[in-house]
Amino acid sequence: MKSILNYGLNLLKENPVFGLYLGICSTLAITINLNNALGMGVSVIAILTVSNIIISLIRNITPDEIRIPVYIVVIATLVKAVELLIKAYAPAIDAALGVFIPLIVVNCIILGRAEAFASKNGVAASALDGLNMGVAYTLSLVAMSLIRQILATGIVNFTNPFTNVEVFSVTLIPSQFTIPIFSGPIGAFLTFALLAAGVSAIRNHQPKLKEAK
Repeated sequence: MKSILNYGLNLLKENPVFGLYLGICSTLAITINLNNALGMGVSVIAILTVSNIIISLIRNITPDEIRIPVYIVVIATLVKAVELLIKAYAPAIDAALGVFIPLIVVNCIILGRAEAFASKNGVAASALDGLNMGVAYTLSLVAMSLIRQILATGIVNFTNPFTNVEVFSVTLIPSQFTIPIFSGPIGAFLTFALLAAGVSAIRNHQPKLKEAK
């Protein structure tokens, strides 16, 4: 239980969106519903983990002068592969995310972890780092999308992206009490600000807890 709690606190402390403020553009744009969040999150987990592994494997044979272009080529290749898979097997996700899948190439989280971690560490550690960062990013998207979707529509639902069949739909707030503004840009910024403030408060409170012990 303690290890799970520590893992959760580490995800908050090093959260790429609310802690390091990376990948904010895609986060604000796509967190309209749970389907978008999970589609983008799973894509980033796959690309981040595999790119970290590849970059760790080639780190000793990549000249320092061209390492960033090499990293971008690796990431771009993986992004294109994921994009084609989504187009083939999950067209609903492809239609919803649109240009944001190709833009994963310039997502600061992926290039940042390649430069800061994968290029300096072994394969196993790099894979774990990519997985952790990807999970933290996905949880950030899910948290924002749930808040925005519930407040804007009063409903939480999820549709299977492969069959386009609705898996579940739950009404939590009557339609007359919803706040449609949360489906737009203003709602995205408000949700991001509140969650970022919450994460910051937890991070600032951690040293006080250690001192109290």
